[in-house]
Amino acid sequence: MLSSSLISLGAFVCVNFIAAGSGAVFKPGAWYEGLEKPGWTPPNIAFPIVWTVLFLLNAAAGWLIWEQAPDQRGVNFTVYGVSLVLNALWSALFFGARRMTLALIDVSALWLSIAIVAALFAPINLFAAALLVPYLIWVGLAGLLNWRIIELNPRERVA
Repeated sequence: MLSSSLISLGAFVCVNFIAAGSGAVFKPGAWYEGLEKPGWTPPNIAFPIVWTVLFLLNAAAGWLIWEQAPDQRGVNFTVYGVSLVLNALWSALFFGARRMTLALIDVSALWLSIAIVAALFAPINLFAAALLVPYLIWVGLAGLLNWRIIELNPRERVA
């Protein structure tokens, strides 16, 4: 029989990969390929690899706090959940709706939500908060990339 701890770890992995599913539904495609991008744009193959690692780290961080601080779940996991929704929304906005400016607003809110989650987690478990640092860095890079693509493609600029 599975322990409740393993079940909660599985739940965190599942919830994170549900959020990640937005990237599988709203793929870059020909429109994205046709956009001007800065020379420092990561190769397309990097995105699924990096995001898989980041979602696993995010799941582990959430699970550690869930297990360690059951009395502090309310605010911690409200913000954590909001960050997952914002993450899923970005692909829908950028690739699905092609609304790059709205996607930039979303990714900025996502970065802030991850920073808040890390700040909430740090007093409980510094390691869990540290697991979010690569996620925060990558989302910052994604935000800069989003912004630069808007600048390089003024005809595509749609709110």
